[in-house]
Amino acid sequence: MSLETDTSIKEAAVKKPGTFQVRVENLDKTIEVNTASLPLGDTGKAGSILDILLHAGVEIDHACGGVCACATCHVYVKEGSETCPAAEEDENDMLDMAPDLKSNSRLACQCVPTGEKDIVVEIPSWNRNYAREGA
Repeated sequence: MSLETDTSIKEAAVKKPGTFQVRVENLDKTIEVNTASLPLGDTGKAGSILDILLHAGVEIDHACGGVCACATCHVYVKEGSETCPAAEEDENDMLDMAPDLKSNSRLACQCVPTGEKDIVVEIPSWNRNYAREGA
């Protein structure tokens, strides 16, 4: 076994029940989420990616305050999207206004992972001026 494989096995073995990770790929930041602690704040749907990111100090634009009235919290869910409910009509309507729309585009304020699996998100390059790691 390689060291990389051993590390993966060790990481999988120490995953705590009731937790999952949200990794922001382009910020190289991983957030451990305890599902029992959700919601973490009051921005976006309870337990949404936006709620998780803001609580972890990742600043991402959310001009409407997380009420699905804009597309500024647009993210790409690159892994684990199957643990998130499908986008509702209101979210799809707002996504239609987002630049660089892809099949894995979601509004962070509306996308609520179940915690069954870790997820990986990317904040689009057009929004990186708004997104940065907190202190």
